Amino acid sequence: MLLLGAARSSTAQGGASTEIAAHPPLGWNSWDAYGLTITEPQFRDNVKVLAKTLKPFGWQYAVIDEGWFLKNPHDLKTPDKVEYEIDANGRYNPVPGRFPSAIIDGRNEGFRALGEYVHSQGLKFGIHIVRGIPREAVKQNLPVAGSDFHARDAADTNDPCPWDPTNWGVRDTPAGQAWYDALLAQYAGWGVDFIKVDCISDHPYKPTEIRMIHNAIVKSGRPILLSLSPGPVSPSIAQEIIPYAQMWRISDDLWDYWKNARHAPRSVHDQFELAAAWAPFARAGTWPDADMLPLGYLGPEPGDGDARETRLTQSEQRMMFTLWSIMRSPLIIGANLTRLDAWTTSLLTNRDVLDVNQFAHDQRQVAREGDTVAWTAVGRGAIRYLALFNLNDKDKTIARSYAFYNLPSATYSSREVWSNEERGRSDAINVTLPPHSCILLELKP
Repeated sequence: MLLLGAARSSTAQGGASTEIAAHPPLGWNSWDAYGLTITEPQFRDNVKVLAKTLKPFGWQYAVIDEGWFLKNPHDLKTPDKVEYEIDANGRYNPVPGRFPSAIIDGRNEGFRALGEYVHSQGLKFGIHIVRGIPREAVKQNLPVAGSDFHARDAADTNDPCPWDPTNWGVRDTPAGQAWYDALLAQYAGWGVDFIKVDCISDHPYKPTEIRMIHNAIVKSGRPILLSLSPGPVSPSIAQEIIPYAQMWRISDDLWDYWKNARHAPRSVHDQFELAAAWAPFARAGTWPDADMLPLGYLGPEPGDGDARETRLTQSEQRMMFTLWSIMRSPLIIGANLTRLDAWTTSLLTNRDVLDVNQFAHDQRQVAREGDTVAWTAVGRGAIRYLALFNLNDKDKTIARSYAFYNLPSATYSSREVWSNEERGRSDAINVTLPPHSCILLELKP
């Protein structure tokens, strides 16, 4: 009840609730390992690992990404062949052949039972949708639940998603709002805690639909975290988004590349500049999202490429996790959790690094000298954090005073957080970093 009250109170003041995401969300999403093809047994198997191995360290969201309503997901690129699971009011339902618990007493009750299962594990349940209204609902002109409108009243058939053939856009009218109200009422009934809405925050940016979805969440009576995709969202529109969403993507899709000469997918190397621009906006209730973490095993059917172990080296994975943590991005795992190895598990369960992500503040990039990057943040009490990144392709020696990084004390006792190595008291850092590696220091005056 506390979260619901907070959501209503905050909305009355014109902003999104800070209580729904007081800290950067931690969770798992199916896209990087399963693409459009996730099934209920696969999802439950990942949830079991999330609950047993990662929940004790604060990981809590389990999210089913795109395609759960497609009977033949491999045919999405040939839209005339696609078959959908849809209810009498034009809303998508999970396909029973992939999600058998959807059928209760002979009826498709959506993700209600699966949401209850996730909650029984002490976790929170999320789904992905594409903004708008199903084209199939418009074709049949199905009634909009809880209203006198029909699908054609709500749909804007001049506004398709450029890269997804499933939906039309929604008009900024009472009929359009009624559609989103009906949709979010359905999701609230399923116990959804997290909704990732795609094709809404960039190419194209649809501020009216963001507002309408936010209003529908409030009307639903359930505190649901709203995550916007894709990027790159521009910092110039941050103030337009902050009142309505708790997460938004700062880049196009990121995959397991250190560098990528193509425009997309994004690479880890490319995220440093965006992270610096967006870090000031990361605070309670509003979290710029550097995208999912393509760690571990990405398969059996990843959303990009063939099944594989991540292409990133261990040092590159640690760099990515450190940057995401100190910029305070949401941490959403892409790995197939059923195939977690000991090293990846250790990366995801380093409590001290997670504390930087969850509890630090005043995070910022304080220096960039070529391909050497420095970030600082303020921890609890008098603790400071200093992260140094070597983006070069060869060793880099860094010899700088702490004062160079605008740290307030002349000397510090330091501990390297990843290795737990105590490094003694000094007034400077002198370290040689291998290529594509980093160091994360906890500093005590």
